[in-house]
Amino acid sequence: MFEIFEVYPWLLPVVIFVGRICDVTLGTLRIIFVSKGERQKAPVVGFFEVFIWVVIISQIFSHANSLIAYIAYAGGYAAGNFIGILVENKIAFGFVLFRIYTKNDGHKLAKILNANNIGSTFIKGEGAISEVDIIETVINRKQHQKVRQIIDDFDPKAFYLVEDIRSKQKGIFGINSSAGLPRLGK
Repeated sequence: MFEIFEVYPWLLPVVIFVGRICDVTLGTLRIIFVSKGERQKAPVVGFFEVFIWVVIISQIFSHANSLIAYIAYAGGYAAGNFIGILVENKIAFGFVLFRIYTKNDGHKLAKILNANNIGSTFIKGEGAISEVDIIETVINRKQHQKVRQIIDDFDPKAFYLVEDIRSKQKGIFGINSSAGLPRLGK
């Protein structure tokens, strides 16, 4: 099927390396889609992931005496993991929960977040040493850096947790640009 590798044997390790990068990157994305409950995306990505893998592994088996092909396979796997993480961070798919603990006035932080089109909930709490204000907000992962900066500007000593969310329902998520009103969740 791939007679080109007989004519250009140096091309085989390159194709194996690039193919492994592609299939492992797709595997990373598939796992993310599965964990987020994306029933339509995960199978499509999985199809292409396995298709690429089968083509690559068939070439490995048909050239079983090539140490360079084995090294390209392992190197592509390692690079695919790295690139998969980069791609996942770029697309920032899904939502996260920020839970912020501060000794400062939490009402002010909640108002700052709301002024930045980020819905938040304020809760009074009691920590091990003193009372604390707890602010929770559910955001699109693409807003992660923006929220971190707001928190750091408000209280550099604030403690916060960031948790992945599988799904969300109801609530206020950003501003509906067409009407200028808060966009209610599903």
